[in-house]
Amino acid sequence: MPPARLLLQALVVAALVGTAAAGCERSASSERRPLVVFAAASLTDAFQEFEAAFEARHPALDVQLTFGGSQALRLQIEQGAPAHVFASANLDHIDALVAAGHVRRVRPLTHNRLVVAVPADNPAALRTFADLPRAQRLVVGAAAVPVGRYTAAMLDRAAADPGHGADFVRAVRERIVSEENNVRLARAKVELGEADAAILYRSDVVNAARITAVPIPPALDVPVAYGIGAIGADPGAEAWITFALGPEGQRLLERHGFGR
Repeated sequence: MPPARLLLQALVVAALVGTAAAGCERSASSERRPLVVFAAASLTDAFQEFEAAFEARHPALDVQLTFGGSQALRLQIEQGAPAHVFASANLDHIDALVAAGHVRRVRPLTHNRLVVAVPADNPAALRTFADLPRAQRLVVGAAAVPVGRYTAAMLDRAAADPGHGADFVRAVRERIVSEENNVRLARAKVELGEADAAILYRSDVVNAARITAVPIPPALDVPVAYGIGAIGADPGAEAWITFALGPEGQRLLERHGFGR
């Protein structure tokens, strides 16, 4: 057979092999079932780490994460958004979905705490919670957002606390320049130097390089409870929840500043 024809046959065979391999890759990819997880914005870092560990154990599942304010995610689910799991930073939102028949049942996921987040260089020199009125630009969560609701409850406690009082809280409220729709937007304002402080969760600060935390006194502490539940009966959703509630999932959450 002439060399030119041999070369042509070799090229054809190589092309066919390459096409078959690409087809196999597409087929393998298409066989993975999507698992759509809606989660509170404060869970972003932890759940992104969950994704890799979980998919290593469940190669047939393709985890697709959506983060946002719990109130916004609840509304999307109520309006029929396709999701298999919901993890909320406020139990009221997920309880409402259970009552409406969207979520099967709620299981306790983890806990968090509020802190005052300040830039690493701390231009307002906020060393303690009592210094908060020194901030010229304070960012908090909007009233409908879990972190905003927890902040309002914390300030109510401060107003009733003999060590702080109504005048202290009034001065703090006068420093609020922005109310954000999720906790990550509030954190970004501090990281970018657009705010002297923000009321965030401990988990938003623990591994952040450009911000640091000023603790809130234990007497003003407001319990921050997270719940998780399956939407529908997809077995992948139950597998994700089992992982999140299991030893490895709880260790990952603790590493990101959450508590058991």
